[in-house]
Amino acid sequence: MKLFFCSVFVLMLVGFSGAFAQGEMPNHIKENISYPVLDFHPWVGVMPIANGALPYDPTLDYKIALDLYGKVKDSTAIHPVILEVARTYNLTIANGVPADQIQIAAIIHGGLVQAILSEEDYQKKYQTTNPNLAAIKALEDVGVTFYVCGQSLGFNNILPDRITPMVKVAVSAKTAFVTLDQMDYSYLNVSED
Repeated sequence: MKLFFCSVFVLMLVGFSGAFAQGEMPNHIKENISYPVLDFHPWVGVMPIANGALPYDPTLDYKIALDLYGKVKDSTAIHPVILEVARTYNLTIANGVPADQIQIAAIIHGGLVQAILSEEDYQKKYQTTNPNLAAIKALEDVGVTFYVCGQSLGFNNILPDRITPMVKVAVSAKTAFVTLDQMDYSYLNVSED
């Protein structure tokens, strides 16, 4: 009997979380969500928290290495992990960190390399415009630096000239993370897969 109720609970939870990810934003979120800087998608906003723990500390450097991977599941929408880059930036601003003290490096690898194809190559592959490019440009404009794993490009048979020039090619995601770690970046995985 416990197993039955646990199973029902898990199914309800999965169904409810899927509604947030794909569907319309619930009213309690719509009425409270704010967009400190980036507002190109409803789900990059943040919920206000009064007097939150661990607020901005001017003695700290806010250097974040974001791990971005996955697959293009909906070629007509901005990829959810790219939205998470924007949300991470907005959350950091909402925590009181000045923009000039935020350094975010986003490392793309695996099948997600398909999301950063040039407009021409994306059109050829998916028969639609690349919705990720405008988001990457907005993020680049606030100082986010994007890198892609050269190994992932090679394994996916994508030459560097077929991706957007807004993304720099690293030898690998692994070496990029090691280098960024040595530069005092904090690792944060924002991917779902």
